[in-house]
Amino acid sequence: METVLQALIADASKTPAQLAGILGLTEVQVREALGRLEREGTVLGYRTVLNPEKLGAETVRAVIEVRITPERGGGFDKLAERIAKHAEVRSCYLMSGGYDLMVEVEGRTLREVASFVSEKLSTLQGVLSTATHFVLRAYKEQGLLMKPEKAEDRLAVTP
Repeated sequence: METVLQALIADASKTPAQLAGILGLTEVQVREALGRLEREGTVLGYRTVLNPEKLGAETVRAVIEVRITPERGGGFDKLAERIAKHAEVRSCYLMSGGYDLMVEVEGRTLREVASFVSEKLSTLQGVLSTATHFVLRAYKEQGLLMKPEKAEDRLAVTP
């Protein structure tokens, strides 16, 4: 199962038949492993990484530092889960350091993201403060370079 998982991490676009060929397994074995990983909640979904500049898609992304007060009996979890349920939220992480949560948000316009922060996020009971950082350009997303290297772009290897 570990080898199937590693192959998925490398390229989730491969079909079970292709994965079977790469791993030296049968397609049935790969399908069973995938089914088990999905049932156990190890594999939550399959996503495609897109380059928004190539799509011409106008989206605004922001990273928001959020300081919160932990709740009695629930710590940070209850409020973090509440924040994560908003449609605008792409990711939400509990952090160590100067703030408690890092929230990644996406919207169609700057105003839409700003409205989410000012009307939905910062007004939640338990939210002490927010600091919003707008993403200007992505160079690497989920381990993939947004501008794939060409042979002539690579650095020369010298002895």
